[in-house]
Formats: sequence, structure tokens, C-alpha cells
Amino acid sequence: MESIWRRIDPRVRLAAAIGWAVLGLIGFAALVAAHLASDEAESRARADTQRLLGQFATQIRDALDGSLETRHQLLQATAAQLLASTDLGEASVRRHLGAVRAQFPEFEWIAVLGAGGRVAVSVGAEAIAQRELQVLPPPSAAAPGAVPQVQRRGEIIWAVPLSPPGGRYPGVLAARLSWGWLEGRERSLLQSLERGRNLEMLLVGADGTVLSGPDGSAGKPAPDAQAYAAGGAYLTGRDDATGGARGQAGPGWSVRVRQPDASALAPARATRRTVFVTVLLAGLVSAAAVVVMTQLLLRRLTTLARQAHEVRDGTRQALGLPRGRDEIGRIGAALAELVDHLQREKRALQTLNAELDARVAERTRRIERLADDARQAAVTRERLRLARDLHDTLAHTLMALLTQIRLVRKLRARWGEAELESELARAEEVAASGLAETRNAITQIRHNGVRESGLGAALQELLARFGERSGVATRLQADPAAAGVAGESAQTVFRIVEEALRNVERHAGAQAVEVELRSSARDGDGDGDGDAPRVHLVIADDGVGFDPALPRPGHYGLRGIEEQAALVGGRLRLHSAPGAGTRIELEFDA
Repeated sequence: MESIWRRIDPRVRLAAAIGWAVLGLIGFAALVAAHLASDEAESRARADTQRLLGQFATQIRDALDGSLETRHQLLQATAAQLLASTDLGEASVRRHLGAVRAQFPEFEWIAVLGAGGRVAVSVGAEAIAQRELQVLPPPSAAAPGAVPQVQRRGEIIWAVPLSPPGGRYPGVLAARLSWGWLEGRERSLLQSLERGRNLEMLLVGADGTVLSGPDGSAGKPAPDAQAYAAGGAYLTGRDDATGGARGQAGPGWSVRVRQPDASALAPARATRRTVFVTVLLAGLVSAAAVVVMTQLLLRRLTTLARQAHEVRDGTRQALGLPRGRDEIGRIGAALAELVDHLQREKRALQTLNAELDARVAERTRRIERLADDARQAAVTRERLRLARDLHDTLAHTLMALLTQIRLVRKLRARWGEAELESELARAEEVAASGLAETRNAITQIRHNGVRESGLGAALQELLARFGERSGVATRLQADPAAAGVAGESAQTVFRIVEEALRNVERHAGAQAVEVELRSSARDGDGDGDGDAPRVHLVIADDGVGFDPALPRPGHYGLRGIEEQAALVGGRLRLHSAPGAGTRIELEFDA
């Protein structure tokens, strides 16, 4: 059963590639949609939150102003009751003021001030600080119906006139509200609006000083809008209108409310995730549906691909034509025609191969006959080589010996005994040298171990014998691949080196000879199997050298080297100059 990964691998299945492409497009669209939706939702949420915070500030200010107005009206009612009472004795006034403070404990003290601003009757304080009374105008200065009010940090003091114009009891009813009660009222209002919003509030006086707020901000100058927003970390709302919402005489303060950006915009930011997850899930479902639908639509193409593989493997001879006239049908028809054409060509090739096999068999028989001829030619070449060797060794020696004998016969009558003895000794030396060369040539013929030990070992032994015989320093450099060559071409190359060393010994006057043997890989037919290596041979000496362009009558050594190089199909190069030594390079196939 086909693995799940192979089913969704886009490199194997076209349907999977289409599904992944659709998924990628939908995922990208989900990111863009989530980003745009979240930006729009965040922008709207920011504006709505700022507008709501402004409404909260207005509600809190109105509630505080309403609470103060209620207490102010209470003082006015108390003043009216005192004026309407027939008993204005100190005990009666004190009892009346005590009842008011018992019902409204937020008043720290309530007092009646007489002429000159002196305290006539007070409730809630043993002694009222003089500084609290200095802010109040004297009763005579209070206009009818005036409501003097003082608001400082921690102080709210009211003064209500007690004597109407022409009254008999000029004075003022004064009271001070507890600042703790006001702050408690603020907290209560803020908590009623909280509902998980993490709201914070500042109450700012008319002089721009913070009257109450979090984190020890009370008593400090109110921050500007940017500082209060903390660089965008908070959303803010404020109500800077003075006076009560219903026209009451307020203290002129303002309320500022702020909410952390994270909590205020959390729903909008959650929208991003919701949109992305929703669109992505829809994309996954769509991609899966696309894969299924594409597989159904491409079923004929899958069948065509399977049949093509079977044709390639040889288990099927022809393609079935797919139904339909769409692209798949046209591709199937074209492939079926192509396969049929290839099958015909295959049968033609099989027929041709049979004919070629017959021809190869015939050629093989001819090659076997040619091999016999080649063996005869090899025997002939060996005879020629022996003739060259005898010519270069025994023939030269005998010629020199013959010349020496003839010279002795003609001049012996003129020579003295010492001269005759000297010439006979020289003739004997020539004969001994020729005998040694002849024996050496026979030894080399009898002990040629190229096929048994390889070209490298045979050359090493040859150089050793050459060095012992001639006193010339020798050196062999051969890599393992080239040293192991041991075919018929290796025997011919060995003969070339022999001839080159004889030339060095006789004519070069060299002090050192170096032979280099290396191989390189070769793949001549392009089948990738690797044919026989290409071998490079270099023979170099530091002798007197010669001019290769000059004719060399009577010398067959270099000509023999050229002939033997041609036998192995090698490429021979000769480099020499008078006084510059000689270098022979041969490149051949092992």
C-alpha cells in the first residue's frame, strides 16, 4: 500500500502539488485577511475605548458633583431650618447640627460662625483651625444666596449665609467634608465601571494639581496627555468641563481615566488569531478537497503514467488510449502513437542485431585467421629485431675486428714487435667486447620476464644490469598501474627501452639515465566502463646529444625504435640537441 507521504509528496503527485499550492495561497490570504481585520478591529476598538473612557470620566465627574451638590443642598436646608426655628439657643443649634452630622458622618465638622467670623457653635471638632476659617468671607460680605466654597488638596469647605438681608442673626453656616469619604466615593464609582477593564483614574483640580490618583501621584502636577498614555501603553479619556452636569456649582475639577492598551485591545487582537485560524482551517479543508478532486480528475493521467512505466519495464507492449478529447486524451493518443513507433523500431533493431551477430561471427572467424597471420608477423618482427640486435652488437664487433686484422696484416712488416703486440691486444679487446655484448643480448632474450613480472619490474632489472655493465647511474619512476602492464605491447616497449639504453651506452657518453613510467585513465568509447589505461614512457639522459634533423647512415637503432613504437600504435617524440642530452617520449595504450 502506498505510503501517506507519497500520496502528499508534490514531487511525485500532481494532485498533491496542486493541493499544496492551494494551501499556500489560502495560508497567505489568511495572514493578509487576519492582518487587515485585526488592524481595522484594533482601530475601531481604540476609538470606541477612548470614547467609552471619556464617557466614564464624565459619569464619574457628574456623580462626584452630584454627591457634593446633595451635601450642599443639605447645608442650605439646614440653614433654612435654623432660620425658621424660634429657638436659636446654643444648645438647640448644637443639637440640630449634631443630628445632621450623625446622619451624614462624611462631614468632619459643622459650625455656625457669628460676627467677625468667630465660631459660635460647632459640632465634630473641639477646635476649628483658624486657617480653615480665613478662607471664608465675613458674613457681612456674603451676598444674598452666595455659596462660598474652598477646594484644596484634602479640603472641601462650604459656607452658607444664615441671615437674610435685614435679618437679626447675621452669620454663616460652615462645614467641611471628609476627603477620605470623597476618595471612597471615587473608588466605588470606578469599581462600578471596572468589569475587568483595569481602569485607573486621576482627579485633577482647577489649578492642574492631582487631587487623587494611584501610585503616589496625589499632590503632583497633572501629566500631559502623552505622558498619561505612557507612550501608547494606555488608552485615555477625560472630561475637562467645569461645573456640574445639571448646573450645580461644582469645584472646577476634571476627571481623567485610562485603561491598559493590552486589555483594551485584547478582543481586537484575538480577532487576528480567530480570523487566521478560521481561514487556515478552511484552507486545509479546501486543500484536502482540491487534492481529492484533482486525483479524481487526474485518474486517467495516473493510469497513463502507470502504463508508460509498464512499457518501460517491458511488461506491456502498448498503451491504452484514455477516454475523452481533453488534454489527457490528446497526450495519451500521442504517447500511444510514440510507443507503437518505438516498438516497431525495437523489432527492427532486434532483426538488425541478429544480422549483426551473424556478421560478428563471420568477422570473428576472419579475425582468428588474421590472428594466425599476426602471430606469423610477430615471428617475423622478432627475427628482424634479432637481426637488428646482431647487427648492432655482433656485426659491429666483427666488422671492427676484421678491420683491425686487415690493418695488422698490411702493416706488420713495418711495425716493430711492440707496435704489433699493441695492435693484437686491441683486436683481442674488440673481440672480447663483442663477445660480451652478444652474451648480454642472448641473456636479455632468454630472461625477458615482462609477461611474468610486469613492465615495471622488467625495466628495473634491465636498468640494474645496464648500470653494472656501463657504470651509468640509473633511476626508474613508475606508478603501480603503469608498472603492472604486462601485455604484448609491454614487451615491445621493453625492447624500445633496451634499444635506447644501447644507444646511450655507445653514443651518448652520459653520466645518468632516468626512465619514467606513468599511466592515466582513459574511456575511449564513452560506455563508462573504463578501457585500458594510457601509458606514458620517458627515457632521458644527460649525454652529448645530437641533431635529430641530420641523417644517420648505418645507424638503425632510432629507426628500430620508431618501427616498434608504430607496432604498439604509440606516439613517439624525440627531443635532443648537441650538448643537451636526449629525451624520448612514448605514449601508448596498455
